Amino acid sequence: MSGAVESGTLATIREQAALRFRQLGWPSPKLEEWQYTSLAPLQKRYESGFARAESVPQTVETHGFSMEGRAVAELVFWNGRPVGSRRAGEGAGADRAPALSVYATDDDTDPIVAKYFAKYADHQRHPLTALNTANATAIAIVEAREPVEGFVHILRLGEDGYESHPRTIVFAAPGSQIVVVETFAGSGTYFTNAVTEIVAAGGAVVDHYKIECESDGAFHIGTVQIHQERSSSVTQRCISFGGGLVRNEVNVRLAGEGASVVLDGLYVAGGSQHIDNQTTVDHAVPRCESLELYKGVLDGSSRGVFDGRIIVRPDARKTVSRQTNHNLILSETAIVDSKPTLEIHNDDVKCHHGSTIGRLDEEALFYLRSRGIGEEEARGLLVLAFAGEIIDRMKVEPVREQARRMMFRQMPARLPERRNGGRTP
Repeated sequence: MSGAVESGTLATIREQAALRFRQLGWPSPKLEEWQYTSLAPLQKRYESGFARAESVPQTVETHGFSMEGRAVAELVFWNGRPVGSRRAGEGAGADRAPALSVYATDDDTDPIVAKYFAKYADHQRHPLTALNTANATAIAIVEAREPVEGFVHILRLGEDGYESHPRTIVFAAPGSQIVVVETFAGSGTYFTNAVTEIVAAGGAVVDHYKIECESDGAFHIGTVQIHQERSSSVTQRCISFGGGLVRNEVNVRLAGEGASVVLDGLYVAGGSQHIDNQTTVDHAVPRCESLELYKGVLDGSSRGVFDGRIIVRPDARKTVSRQTNHNLILSETAIVDSKPTLEIHNDDVKCHHGSTIGRLDEEALFYLRSRGIGEEEARGLLVLAFAGEIIDRMKVEPVREQARRMMFRQMPARLPERRNGGRTP
């Protein structure tokens, strides 16, 4: 178990987490896992003071990201505080528990909170997880007891001048199936520090989407911690379009034989955006499989980071793992750091990794131009084709279409700027 906590009440755990954050302090690029990302701008803004929401206004702008009516259940949070209905579910019978429970709670005695909160996301080693553990309010709970049709949507909204520490717990009981979509959006300069803990019991199937569409002035730090038991299957997709300074961490522990995980990622950055993706897959037992594909599109003076790590423990024989990172550079000033890593302690495995960094294919661009397609449109089509491999794999149609709209919305705004004022690669 990763990040197991000391015995005691959750209030004690929160106090310990607050103390641990003060001990660890803000991470700096001197630490290997933070070598590509400086939080100095965030630290300076944080110490000057963000507000914490105590209540919710009567009217909340969802920026067009609500999926009410399409999701089987939706929870909306404004700067960490729940908006509207706090509990939803489906399939409840008179003689049994519902197949699905979705709600927000501040009750530390809630059985799901008491059982899973801070059990997997390691606040002893990770300072931002400690900060979240100490300050999380209105925890979002998704509990699937049986296969659930459709998807659950959790919408997290930030607003200028606020900080929030969203916490989500997803528990999939043995043999259950659930799809959970978390969307992050907002306006202005604010700080979102999110932690999601996903527990997939034996034979459970979980699809989790993280869609990060924060405002250009936002700071976003997010951790997704996944724990898998025997023969469970998890697919996690991390999509980043927004945010000024973004750090996504996805940590997976394959703790039961026959477990499998798929990690898909897409990050699209322009201007001065900084998007850092960190992944760790821990093969702790035999006969598990992990497949990982991350793609980045970088324009302007943006910077993208992919730092992926696959760990195969000494007893994890028959492991199958593949890790791939591809990056597309659209300007002379964009930067990509790609660092896929294998840490293997067993010879009876099939593991490989790879990384590429390149520019638009000039032959393909010439072909499109020769067919009467304008330069801007041709470049946009090639970028969309590159990103399409990730977008097309999204099974939730509203999310897939939303991702396509975000791509179309961003690329026309960037390409003319580069064509008129920058250098064509």
